[in-house]
Amino acid sequence: MAPALQAAADQQARPLRVRVADGPAFRQWARQHQPAAQLTQPGADARTLSVTGFTAAQLAAAPGVEFVDVAERRAHDESRLGNSDLSVNAISTVHARFPELTGQGLTASVRENPFDPDDIDFKGRVVNPGAFAKPYSSHAMVTATLLGGAGNSDPLGRGVARAVRLTTIGYPDFFPNNGTQLTQAGVSVQNHSYGPGSIENYYGLEAQAYDQHTQQFPLLLHVFSAGNVGTQASSSGSYKGIARFANVTGQFKMSKNTLTVGATDPNGQVGALSSRGPAYDGRVKPELVAYGEGGTSESTALVSGTGILLQQQYRDQHAGTLPPAALVKAVLLNSADDLGTPEVDFLSGFGQLDALGAVNTMRAGRFFGGTASQGGDQVFRITMPAGQQQLKATLVWSDPAAAANAATALVNDLDLELVAVGTGQRWLPWALSAYPNADSLARPARRRPDHLNNAEQITLALPAAGTYELHVRGFAVPQGAQAFSLVYEYSPPGLTWTYPARPDNLRPGTTATLRWQWSGPATATARLDYRPVGRSSWRVLSASVPLATNRTTWVVPDTATLAQLRLVSTGSEYASDTFAIVRAPGLQVGYACPDEALLYWPRIPGVARYQVYQLGATYLEPLTQTADTSLVLGRAQLPTIYYAVAPIVGGRVGQPGTTINYTTQGTACYFRSFLPRQLVDETIRFDVILGTVYRLKSATLERQRPDGTFEAVQTISPVSSTRFMFTDEPPAAARYLYRVRLENLAGQQFYSGTEEVFLLRAGLTQAYPNPVTAGQPLQLVANTAGSVRVQLYDMLGRFQRATTFDGQINQLETTGLRPGVYLLRVQAEGQAQQVIRVVIQ
Repeated sequence: MAPALQAAADQQARPLRVRVADGPAFRQWARQHQPAAQLTQPGADARTLSVTGFTAAQLAAAPGVEFVDVAERRAHDESRLGNSDLSVNAISTVHARFPELTGQGLTASVRENPFDPDDIDFKGRVVNPGAFAKPYSSHAMVTATLLGGAGNSDPLGRGVARAVRLTTIGYPDFFPNNGTQLTQAGVSVQNHSYGPGSIENYYGLEAQAYDQHTQQFPLLLHVFSAGNVGTQASSSGSYKGIARFANVTGQFKMSKNTLTVGATDPNGQVGALSSRGPAYDGRVKPELVAYGEGGTSESTALVSGTGILLQQQYRDQHAGTLPPAALVKAVLLNSADDLGTPEVDFLSGFGQLDALGAVNTMRAGRFFGGTASQGGDQVFRITMPAGQQQLKATLVWSDPAAAANAATALVNDLDLELVAVGTGQRWLPWALSAYPNADSLARPARRRPDHLNNAEQITLALPAAGTYELHVRGFAVPQGAQAFSLVYEYSPPGLTWTYPARPDNLRPGTTATLRWQWSGPATATARLDYRPVGRSSWRVLSASVPLATNRTTWVVPDTATLAQLRLVSTGSEYASDTFAIVRAPGLQVGYACPDEALLYWPRIPGVARYQVYQLGATYLEPLTQTADTSLVLGRAQLPTIYYAVAPIVGGRVGQPGTTINYTTQGTACYFRSFLPRQLVDETIRFDVILGTVYRLKSATLERQRPDGTFEAVQTISPVSSTRFMFTDEPPAAARYLYRVRLENLAGQQFYSGTEEVFLLRAGLTQAYPNPVTAGQPLQLVANTAGSVRVQLYDMLGRFQRATTFDGQINQLETTGLRPGVYLLRVQAEGQAQQVIRVVIQ
């Protein structure tokens, strides 16, 4: 039985899960021994059942029961939700160099609570949005955006695969979803950024189910978050009590054929809370890490999105067929950048996600496929050019599911070996110590046969030119021929800029992190230079930048220009793409009238033209270019409510600012606000704020007459500011209604809403309406800052009721009072008593 149940096997009956040899036979046994027992089947496997009515010990002793597992646990989002930067993992570089890679035609499933299908970053790409149940999850919004956001709302709203279709499936339990339904819906990657919130170190029914699932649906890639309990220790299993090791959350993540992802900070350091390995049996977990400022949920979404791009790249090169999930996993692991302890480790797995390296590997076709049998040896030859910095090869296979609670999960054991044909020299994979001791688990990997993992990797530094052989042998293949994927890459010396790239905007006055990939000596340094485009001379930013750090910071100058950076090392010069330095203008609404609307934005110094976008069926689409800083939308454009504007620098369109819905910006037809300074005052004052004065001729304050018509009391012409004040002194203390009338150059008139105010000398109180209908509240208006005590008497001097209030406008109920004349005695704090005659009708 599961480790958590072993100490509690004698407790009362509770919900549990069992794996049985024969489903119908077990059901018959359960009915005989406990007629009230409840049995359900949580997944497609008839041999896995949820059972209520037995203790764990009773089930473990039942005939035909193979394993007793814990019951359903509540799923927890595994993220604190921060922000993201697609340059960290070279995703933005993929977008710049391969703009055709968008995930077009593919579908990803975000398995958690629903995201908002109406978010404009998913517009036109959500599968069956009508089935999404509210309330929508902010956590799911972040993971879905990072995976497949279009960037319609803002450039920061762009994810990895901006054209992928997105769907959601909840997590009622931790078993796989129906694979047939997923594949029929076109899902090829499923993102799992959740867990039970606890460390579960064993190979349970859920882990077994995922390994079966990936064998049955070999093209479907499952990506799991490792969890955010990296400082904790497991309470069970071989690694019990060893802090900062073996703390992946959820036994379903102990599966072999899925991909588990940890989180790093922007500098490539694994986060302290990112869960780390080994798996319960000493296997490598997590296999990969990626940037996740808020935790492993975010890093997982980036890996899922990159998996979609790799699938598209393969599909487009192979007549529409998708790659095996094992190949995508192998490409991701083989292209990863090594972090921390050299080679594979239990903190970062095989390294940090490198989307550019992964795409380049898939595009170049640097992979093989094959099938291994017991004792067989498949050989794959590669030719190594001279001067390479490293050769790396990774073998991955989708292994058959092991028995629940197996001591080690590996079933089919394949071996990888590298051989130099010319010399006969051999190299084995890197393997880690699985001994349950913190010092042993922290030791660097050594070259030796790996009989635990179904992912093996060999690296060779400074390989000599010549022919090499990659051998894949079937060391132990008890369950028939085993399909595998083998990926390799070699690294020529040099430097590749990854940020900034051509489409990027750097914001003036900010501190930017510049990024590159260096393949060369670890001690090499370079001079960092900068120049605006059109200048022949370069300005030195730093005389010596360590290249192996792959990054440095730069305070971006306060200017608007196209620019370049370069790194100059001994005898070599590496220039970046041309990128833009410019602010993105903030779009505002001048007016939103029934027949037209006015959008405007601040002029950006150094920018002569602007590109205006409108949201189309799925993405932002160019509407017009203009040298002006405003745009009038005619009746034809008004049905489209989302707009954005981008600066044009040196003939190149930069990134737009935030997209706005022009109908929700607080500006109606010219008016932003029309409000009295005080509701009760000796002089009536109004503050008016307009969205724009474009084409305005005049603004007039109007007061309502007793007959309901309005008369003009003050006019401002011309209107030169969007903020101004009106004043009025009506003839007598009373309640008044006001509005503002605007007139434009074409003679059109626009009206504000109506505002109620009271003219009243300081210290006095008035009652409205007077007469008042019996049963209706009498409104008491006081021009005082202190408390007011009110007593009501009839004409015979008999007390009727009283109230005390502190505000300027309050009410006195008249319910139960007979029609007639009454006296209202008012005592305001610090004022003489006031008597008001009130008529109740």
